[in-house]
Amino acid sequence: MSVVFASSFEEKKAMETLNNKTRSNRHFGMGIFLLVIGAIFLLRNIGLNIPFWVLSWHTFFLAFGLLIGYRKNFKAGIWVFFVILGGVFTLKDLVFFDISQYTTALALIGVGLYMIFRPKKDVQFCDFGNRK
Repeated sequence: MSVVFASSFEEKKAMETLNNKTRSNRHFGMGIFLLVIGAIFLLRNIGLNIPFWVLSWHTFFLAFGLLIGYRKNFKAGIWVFFVILGGVFTLKDLVFFDISQYTTALALIGVGLYMIFRPKKDVQFCDFGNRK
């Protein structure tokens, strides 16, 4: 009886350690994000000429998507949408020629590549095959 209790206690302790590491990783990522944003605002207020696209909505989408991707270990998810959307509009501001004629084609190519290389999930609603 005490062996089962010890095993369950060890499992519980291991889960608490894992949760604390995950929490500290989240705090680290958010801390870096806020540090960079604060430094950009400080440099802008000092008088340094920061490009307009750095503090635009699409750059925030790009950064937010990368932050979510970092938290999820860059597994498939909504972060891909934010990175693509932010990346396309940021690229429009950075490139000095008209990229709008290529946007639809690049978006379709990106979605196609995502569908080809995304992780495969075996969704089983009922596990009939493994019954004995």
